[in-house]
Amino acid sequence: MDSSIEIGTDDRGSAVHVNVQELLATRLLVQGNSGSGKSHLLRRLLEESAGLVQQIVIDPEGDFVTLADRYSHIVVNAGDYSEREIAAMGARIREHRASVIVALDTLDIEAQMSCAAIFLNALFDAPREHWFPALVVVDEAQMFAPSASGDVSDTVRRASLSAMTNLMCRGRKRGLAGAIATQRLAKLAKNVAAEASNFLMGRTFLDIDMARAADLLGMERRQAEAIRDLERGHFLGLGPAISRRPVAVKIGATKTATRAGTHSLLPLPSAGQQDMRTMLFAELETQPLPTPPPAPKPIAAHELIQRFAEQEADDTDASAAETALLPEVAAPDPEPAIIAALHDMLADSDCAFHPESFLYQDFSVRCRMQRLGRVPLDLTQFRKRFALAKGGIFDPADDKWRDLLSAADRLPDDMLAPFVQIARAAIEGSPCPDDDALGRAYGTRSPGRIRRLVDYMEKQGAIVVRSDFGGRRSIGIPELGLSTEAE
Repeated sequence: MDSSIEIGTDDRGSAVHVNVQELLATRLLVQGNSGSGKSHLLRRLLEESAGLVQQIVIDPEGDFVTLADRYSHIVVNAGDYSEREIAAMGARIREHRASVIVALDTLDIEAQMSCAAIFLNALFDAPREHWFPALVVVDEAQMFAPSASGDVSDTVRRASLSAMTNLMCRGRKRGLAGAIATQRLAKLAKNVAAEASNFLMGRTFLDIDMARAADLLGMERRQAEAIRDLERGHFLGLGPAISRRPVAVKIGATKTATRAGTHSLLPLPSAGQQDMRTMLFAELETQPLPTPPPAPKPIAAHELIQRFAEQEADDTDASAAETALLPEVAAPDPEPAIIAALHDMLADSDCAFHPESFLYQDFSVRCRMQRLGRVPLDLTQFRKRFALAKGGIFDPADDKWRDLLSAADRLPDDMLAPFVQIARAAIEGSPCPDDDALGRAYGTRSPGRIRRLVDYMEKQGAIVVRSDFGGRRSIGIPELGLSTEAE
């Protein structure tokens, strides 16, 4: 199968091709100011490769939904689904190799970042048997991988940046090839941009962006001025999937178009001034204007201060009287609701692999369903309680877990769940948990990460690992003086 597609022509009118198979292995970065033609370039790339590879588009402005009118893409309007449903769809998309467009235009910026993070993490965490090749296009990537904190919360920013970093840095082995577009390289996180080996640089005007673009293209700084003079729809391309030397590309025409408004000049309406006034103010001028209320009489300053003092005294007396009449009602104990919510969440076998922000929101909703006036745990407290629950401890106040929790204090919170699971097995005299069980507790399907986790806990003196000649493993907890059964 020929994996090359034509995206445009060079200065001599010769066709410029992109090798899609090479692109899947080396990733793509597109940069250009607003109006330089980035979305047109991505649309051309998607149209030409639609029959060659599965396509997944993160579309913050709803520009690419029209691809579904001509091709087999499925549009997912993110505003219509919950976070759990978005995560489930991400897993199914990898399994069934569906080409989709995730339209985020109905969400605010923080919700867009959170939704994109959940969706990308679901793609990334798919089982190994579903690691099929897919081109993941992210438009306006500086929104999802910002180089600096902005108006969104740090939790959402970190989750979104982590998902984009996974896509660009570690996605290749999972079949995910990132193709990201940004208005400014200076606004895009450097560790995300640095993983691309193919570049298409459009018009930009700021010196810092021109300098970075020139560095990526291997041009001298004095040649960077050429980037400022590029016309709309013209790009400089470089990379193993495009060309070994910088090449000027004029992007070709597309078969579909965005539903956004046109940027071309249009003739003004021919209606006269009076007709236009009639259309604008129809049914408004016939309605009588409301009579403004009479202006209040001015009050002397000393009189106003006296009124405030009297009102405050009356309010204090009334509040005291009401308090005396009300019976004393003890606040409900939130612990049963917390334990019930944690049990329900862990009934989902995939919950350990969901993002922290999604889990905390799920926990908050479950607590409110239990008629708690407010969420009883903040994010930091929830992180620790959920880790303990994954290890099998739902009530940390129980005295029988005191020594175990004391032994766990030397470890970071993210390692709490697998350590508790091992320690419980030692206390109960059960076989040592296998790597799959520890992976579910730790939130990973990577055997290598589990091995590194066990090594780290052993170096910290929290555990001692023993293996017999039959390859069976047992883990001891020195602080408890106990060991699991060999498994």
